Amino acid sequence: MSRVGILCSRVRVEEKLLFESFEALGVPVTRFDEREIAARIGAYTPEVDVLLERSVSTSAGLVALQLFEAAGVHTINDYATSSVCADKIRTTLALSIAGVPQPETEIALSEEAALAAIERIGYPAVLKPPVGSWGRLLARVTDRYAAEAIIEHKEVLGGVNHHVYYIQEYIDKPGRDIRAFVVGTETICAIYRHSPHWITNTARGGQASNCPVTDEIADICRRAALSVTNGAGGILAIDLLEAPERGLVVCEVNHTMEFRNSIAPTGVNIPERIALYALEAAQVTA
Repeated sequence: MSRVGILCSRVRVEEKLLFESFEALGVPVTRFDEREIAARIGAYTPEVDVLLERSVSTSAGLVALQLFEAAGVHTINDYATSSVCADKIRTTLALSIAGVPQPETEIALSEEAALAAIERIGYPAVLKPPVGSWGRLLARVTDRYAAEAIIEHKEVLGGVNHHVYYIQEYIDKPGRDIRAFVVGTETICAIYRHSPHWITNTARGGQASNCPVTDEIADICRRAALSVTNGAGGILAIDLLEAPERGLVVCEVNHTMEFRNSIAPTGVNIPERIALYALEAAQVTA
């Protein structure tokens, strides 16, 4: 029987559902709290065959993945995939190399270059931190005065990550976006996230409803998943925007997504699908 581990410091609803899914499949699971890990290099031997990385700390999760992989454990998502998804710049580059449609994006490394980039993109534009989640610290910039103020705040108050400017075209979406869930390379379900606010994350109050998985959604999600996983596939949530005249574009790719609000509207048992995928991966690599 495959030995399964789940890396998590906080047991959220999602982790609770994953533990229950493995239990229903008759598979015991070991919980690894990254706050308790102290690994001697070359001698760390966690007794699991496959590890699901579910840490709420991006940095701790990435370090733990390296330790488990060095010990020969199959990880989901693996370090290579997670390190790409955790960095919006690397994600954007991977999507671009693969020819996956996305909003126009510029990266700038100084205040002056950022202002010039914003004006090339055109107002309104969106500023995002290169590393972050839950729709935090996003800014919709409507004119040069707002751009100058936000950039000054980032320079004075922000950490080193805020001194790299990630500037994206604003997509005038129809009061919603799409979050699609990919297991392997299959889009198993998707939701619309509705909100009167331009940020539609469910963590920020967006309301979920079922989104049928069309051939267009399945195709763009498969291509996006392959681009960030080096062709291997994984467990991902892909955020899509409906761009006027262009169709779907990929906004972000998430590697430790939440899914509690997506089970009921889609009717898909997402944690069970994740558990089955993990068990299959463990058998293949055993």
